[in-house]
Amino acid sequence: MKQRPRPTLGDLVAGVTVALVLIPQALAYAKLAGMPPERGLYAAAIPLLVAAPLASSPYLQTGPVALTALLSFGALSSIAAPGSDEYVALGLLLAVIVGVARVLVGLLRAGVIAYLMSRPVLMGFVPGAATLIVCSQLPGALGARPPDGGLLEQAGWALAHPDAWRWAALALTLGVAVAVVGGRRLHPLFPGVLVGVVAATVISAGAGYDGAVVGDIVIGIPPLSVDLPWGDVATLLVPGLVIALVGFAEPASIARTFAAQERRPWDADREFVSQGAANIAAGLTGGFPVGGSFSRSALNRQAGARTPWSGAITGVAVLIALPFVGLLADLPVAVLSAVVIVAAATLLDPMPAIGLWRHSRPQALVAATTFALTLALAPRLERAILAGIGLSLAVHLWRELHIDTRIWREGATLHARPQGVLWFGAAQALEDRLLRALADERDAESLVLHLDGVGRLDVTAGLSLRAALDEARRTGMTVEVVGARPADRRVVDGIVLDR
Repeated sequence: MKQRPRPTLGDLVAGVTVALVLIPQALAYAKLAGMPPERGLYAAAIPLLVAAPLASSPYLQTGPVALTALLSFGALSSIAAPGSDEYVALGLLLAVIVGVARVLVGLLRAGVIAYLMSRPVLMGFVPGAATLIVCSQLPGALGARPPDGGLLEQAGWALAHPDAWRWAALALTLGVAVAVVGGRRLHPLFPGVLVGVVAATVISAGAGYDGAVVGDIVIGIPPLSVDLPWGDVATLLVPGLVIALVGFAEPASIARTFAAQERRPWDADREFVSQGAANIAAGLTGGFPVGGSFSRSALNRQAGARTPWSGAITGVAVLIALPFVGLLADLPVAVLSAVVIVAAATLLDPMPAIGLWRHSRPQALVAATTFALTLALAPRLERAILAGIGLSLAVHLWRELHIDTRIWREGATLHARPQGVLWFGAAQALEDRLLRALADERDAESLVLHLDGVGRLDVTAGLSLRAALDEARRTGMTVEVVGARPADRRVVDGIVLDR
């Protein structure tokens, strides 16, 4: 068995550096998920320790992330009141369901099912989800208190009522955004999130800030418990499976990108197991569904990480910091909103979907429809994902039903060259096309069927080709089949030519 690498000094520095960013992000993403703030810290501790020894990528940082937090809110908010004991318990169960699903996918080496979420679906869903994330945080960033309603309605109300804004909250929001974005430009390792959070907390406590603050954070050792509402598994099963697949897209992209840059292999199935184990740990130790963070993983790499143990060091650093998190009681909620907005803004990139329009109108339609459904069906985002997957499969099926068949004549010989996959769904259309060609070219003496452009030939398509060739023979034509792939010879010889 291959020996696991030992942690290095670079892992220690990187792990602590990431922890300084993760702690305020964990509070912010807990708010986005509708969970109490301490739940974000629990999700940022033990799950990282569990994921590290199982991970494939040396850089991937697990923990609370914006997209998974929003998906969790969408799955839970229609069942229980956000922040309630019932809501928290269901959040723990949801994390376990996500974890079990990912572990099973990894152990069965079935990571390929993640590709059911085509690129166009993700191109539509991710910007749509990012839009919802930003909208959900706008009232807090502006210090407004909109009436009850959906995410878009509350954001619209907050923007339309500047008289309800707290200018101190807006100033803090802008200040933190400048610290985070400007800090990145100064140096990739500049802890802009930490600087902004600490500065805002000091200002809030010293200046008597009268807006909403985090308040007392009841924190302790992450609670280990299996006393979950197991009777609600059926209710959360579909959302959990969707989160398991959608939420894996980000860590998979991170690991694949870094592996390609360094020309080293990575194991998607192993990463599924790692992320799944982290989610199970989150559910059993008081957290909520977690995923891989691109920004923290990039920071981890830049700070000198060399092995997956950097993630475990981050988890240990969060555990050590737990007794001191109460110092953030005066942290304005507007600051947490600013942290989430800045993180989500990186996902608001419509250019890939716009560029898709130039290459494939049907796939661009899939992206646009998924984007619109993501906004329209909020907060039940899993329904938008399922609809997008269904539409993507329908577009693929529609395209595969149409086989491009080139037919031409050379002297007394009629040639036909179908292009694509010849399967039962396209068989009848191809047979009809060949029969029309035979009817139009009654004086042709021979038919040559070229199969070099066929990607695959199934039995039903073979029977359809045989029927067309039999019709040609009945008119006195000679028939020849050329260019068949070796993999299709059995169908060609046994069915098409009936040898």
